Amino acid sequence: MNIQKISRNSTDFTTRLFKNKTILKGLEHISEHGTTFSATTSLIMSSTVRVLAIHSTPDTEKENKQYAMANSICSGLIKFAMVEAIALPIEKAVKNIDKNPQKYLKNCENFAGTKSYKLVTQIFKLGTGFITAIPKSILTIALIPIIMDKIFFRNANKQANKSITQNFTKYPIQSRPSFKTFISSPKSPNFTGKITENISKGLAKILDNKKIQNFANKYQDKDKDIAKHISASTDILLTASFAYQTGKSDKIKENRKKALIYNNIIGTIITLTMGYGIDNFIKNKTEKYIEKFKQVNISDAKINKYIEGINILRPAIIFAGIYYGILPIISTYTAEKVDKFIEHQKQ
Repeated sequence: MNIQKISRNSTDFTTRLFKNKTILKGLEHISEHGTTFSATTSLIMSSTVRVLAIHSTPDTEKENKQYAMANSICSGLIKFAMVEAIALPIEKAVKNIDKNPQKYLKNCENFAGTKSYKLVTQIFKLGTGFITAIPKSILTIALIPIIMDKIFFRNANKQANKSITQNFTKYPIQSRPSFKTFISSPKSPNFTGKITENISKGLAKILDNKKIQNFANKYQDKDKDIAKHISASTDILLTASFAYQTGKSDKIKENRKKALIYNNIIGTIITLTMGYGIDNFIKNKTEKYIEKFKQVNISDAKINKYIEGINILRPAIIFAGIYYGILPIISTYTAEKVDKFIEHQKQ
């Protein structure tokens, strides 16, 4: 496909849009904080859109919907908390290397800033979701019964408040802590510059590895799909771990476990199938606009970051739209019917 040269003085709407400073800054931010962007999107969508979609599912038992809604809320909360604790330090460490490659990399002249380099650092940043998938599922399962008690089964609230009051009043008046201090949750860990510096040095050693560089050079043109592939791998691992942990849990009602497991499995299968199909379609249809975007911003030193931001943004919006908006009604309804069908066959 031949692409016409675009004049710098071009004032057409598309060109002005592609050079918009707010858009470029947003893409740069997504590039540098891809996992944070994904976690924030998940938190908002899982606690609003997905909950409303599950709640509106027709012909489904109320308690099955409540467990599905609790799972959605817990999943978003845990994912965001883990990003704050793990992903942010890695993102900051990568940014340190981006800003000063001479300090960290031995062979920065031929590698830093290249497509190969961007591929590896993107894997570093997005890969935290995959690494934390199993602990995320464990914490989500542990949090579901609490959400069920606090939101859907309000009897437990009175007992919980009574327990807090009893524990509080056991202190002598003179040494009794303030109630605000007593019930406040622990502060999130503070990652100092020294810790981030050590992470930067560790990542730099990986980047300097010849095998890693050869791998990156070989697959550098796959940068358009890496965010999608990591997201899919994370979803598969997370669903498998969630199913296993749900089956083992003694806090979730036995007669609700299978429907909850089926809901997650069905949701993952449909999301990945539809997500890959729609993403490939949109990627092919927007290829000429991406090329024009590159031409318009060809002289910008941050062009690779903008493209990386686009490649993270596109599948994130598509997968989120499917998983949190369209899918919950289908998966919640289908999961209950599958559960009842299997139980009926056993009889």
